[in-house]
Amino acid sequence: MIHTKKEQLKQFTDKYGQVCKENGHINSELYDEYGVKRGLRDNNGKGVLSGLTNISLIQAYEEKNGTMMPCDGKLLYRGYNITDLIKGINKGNRFGFEEITYLLLFGELPNSSQLKEFKKILTASRHLPTNFTRDVIMKAPSKDIMNSLTKSVLTLASYDDKVSDLSISNVLSQCLKLISVFPMLAVYGYHAYNYYACDDSFYIHRPDENLSMAENILRMLRPDKKYTELEAKVLDIALILHMEHGGGNNSTFTARVVSSSGSDTYSVVAASLSSLKGPKHGGANIKVVEMISDIKAHVGDLSDEVAVKEYLEKIVDKQAFDKSGLIYGMGHAVYSLSDPRERIFRNFVEKLAEEKGKNDDFKLYSMIEKLAPEVIAEKRRIYKGVSPNVDFYSGLVYSMLDIPLELYTPIFAMARIVGWSAHRLEELINMDKIIRPAYESIVSEKNYIEIDDRTFD
Repeated sequence: MIHTKKEQLKQFTDKYGQVCKENGHINSELYDEYGVKRGLRDNNGKGVLSGLTNISLIQAYEEKNGTMMPCDGKLLYRGYNITDLIKGINKGNRFGFEEITYLLLFGELPNSSQLKEFKKILTASRHLPTNFTRDVIMKAPSKDIMNSLTKSVLTLASYDDKVSDLSISNVLSQCLKLISVFPMLAVYGYHAYNYYACDDSFYIHRPDENLSMAENILRMLRPDKKYTELEAKVLDIALILHMEHGGGNNSTFTARVVSSSGSDTYSVVAASLSSLKGPKHGGANIKVVEMISDIKAHVGDLSDEVAVKEYLEKIVDKQAFDKSGLIYGMGHAVYSLSDPRERIFRNFVEKLAEEKGKNDDFKLYSMIEKLAPEVIAEKRRIYKGVSPNVDFYSGLVYSMLDIPLELYTPIFAMARIVGWSAHRLEELINMDKIIRPAYESIVSEKNYIEIDDRTFD
């Protein structure tokens, strides 16, 4: 006997969920028969060409003797190699988030006066409507900060009397506003949840107009508002490396698809956030941290390469961790030999590990970085090389910065909204048609009259 509506619903959905599976299944052989590139990628993993962009370039192959061969990965922002940009920022001993945001949005590096003016605009945009924190962020707080962030973004649309104005100047204004307030929306959302659900202290630290984006994130997050210069510098580098990665990544493509329909900026960003939160996209660094914790719990001697490798083999064989067969943080949809972002990040991670007394953790990550490609190559049939991606080390960095797990993906969003904004502007400037790919229908027509032998009371 069913006692509650909830139980009644569960019984129904358990039954008809199976019906959905049976009637919704499509034979995988049909995809090859119809020439469908699943995931909009060919069998070699290369994405289907669906647009043009002048914002960034990802290179994983180069031509040698008339043949395209895998090469060390390269990432360009508006034509500038990301490695050179990071070197320049590091050499100048400055924070680079605002500078690279200017580059991605406007297509050129700012001079000192342009950067000064831009920083003032970002600071002026870094405020929320009156009582927004109380009336929106603190109402029905969620442990899922990405959902909280999405709710806040959509609610901000209610405060914008030009929400549907698609002029480039207005969209730019909206984008700058969202770039500026993302850290506030996410960090305040985290504090609100802890206050109500975990009976923790609730404190709101307002951003300091004299600080960089990275410094303000740490200032707002920590009770004492304190951080070291290296901590802020490493977070700044992390934000820059996560800012942009071509128009084909899932969340950025979402931004372009929704923009092409003529929708407003808040809806576009909310859709991109919903895409980013998936564990196959922005949530990957969380899975890396969880996987490392699992390895620590099951391998007695973490300095023993043989023992670590044997456990990695169990993970790939779907006998350990989440039984997905994946070593998280390894491999990339585009890169083959190396992810340039990971190579840059690794050096900063090592310095931070030394400052934080986490050298043993760094050694374990380095060991897995070496062993995982070997295990995957031995166990799996792969069409290209496997190397660590930027998410492999980002989780370690965030943990060393005492950033809670719930904010890992929101921090990714704080960076990637810059890329979303640049692509939204580019889509609107060049938009001609709504993006509408085709799906081949394999349904057979049925005659309703002839088959309708059902009886009804």
